[in-house]
Amino acid sequence: MSQHLKTMINTLELTCPSPEQRLKVDWPNSDNYQIWLKRDDLLHPIVSGNKWRKLKYALLAAKHNNVPHIISFGGGFSNHLHALGYACSRLGIQLTAIVRGDYSAHPSPMLEDLARWHAKVQYVDRQTYRLRSDADYLAQLSLTHPGAMIIPEGGSQHSALAGVMEIIDELGRSYDHILAPVASGGTLAGLIHATRHINTTVTGIAVLKGQGYLEDLVTELLPSATKPGHHWDINHDHHFGGYAKSTPHLSAFCAEFYTQTHIPIEPVYSGKLFYAAKALISEGAFTRGAKILLLHTGGLQGARTA
Repeated sequence: MSQHLKTMINTLELTCPSPEQRLKVDWPNSDNYQIWLKRDDLLHPIVSGNKWRKLKYALLAAKHNNVPHIISFGGGFSNHLHALGYACSRLGIQLTAIVRGDYSAHPSPMLEDLARWHAKVQYVDRQTYRLRSDADYLAQLSLTHPGAMIIPEGGSQHSALAGVMEIIDELGRSYDHILAPVASGGTLAGLIHATRHINTTVTGIAVLKGQGYLEDLVTELLPSATKPGHHWDINHDHHFGGYAKSTPHLSAFCAEFYTQTHIPIEPVYSGKLFYAAKALISEGAFTRGAKILLLHTGGLQGARTA
């Protein structure tokens, strides 16, 4: 580990690596499998889970190159912007958060945190926000903010894969299946690339409506295109209506899971992952005796919406 990385980890007070633990639940058929959990939610209370994994090398490059300013994108309850805002504050980097929708009259708890961490917040309408990947729009941002590093929504970019791939290096055992939530694609792409030469199937649990779209996002991030069906796929059956959509049934499941395990989850990402895992295990979707790893990607901003 480089001295720059050690210094950054110490500055952010991260706990690395995250623990790997057996998950004991009373789901139907759960006794037929070995169910494990990678607790990336315990890396840090704020720079949590896959947010640290995806931001790690971008932040390291920013510090190494003395980048004064980072620009990124997200919604009013973005785990990504929350983690990035805290990290930038601790590392002495100015953050500009471009936020979908105008929350100026009623800022979310996440946005209140960004203000406390001295981030600059720019509210934009949905039409402008759709330009977040447009080359001309990004070029204009670079002209307006010389020297700034622009990080995509969710932190999902090619440099993010290296941080996510380290999850596989940290594991103490091999698994037949790895399940993780998928939204912007970076985490799933990293897991897919890291397991390309081993006998492990990676399944993304879609947390938004996006059949085809999500597969394309992931494939574009992979160093070489790996088609669905090779050793990965995306399950689209448990998004509960779309991104940040929930139901009383899902909320009740999250509460029940916490009561049973004392592991906090929320209805935007982790809740949908564990709900889908329960459904798949209950219906016997895996070979009996399979070793299954669930990746808790952290981020509890979705639980602050109530």
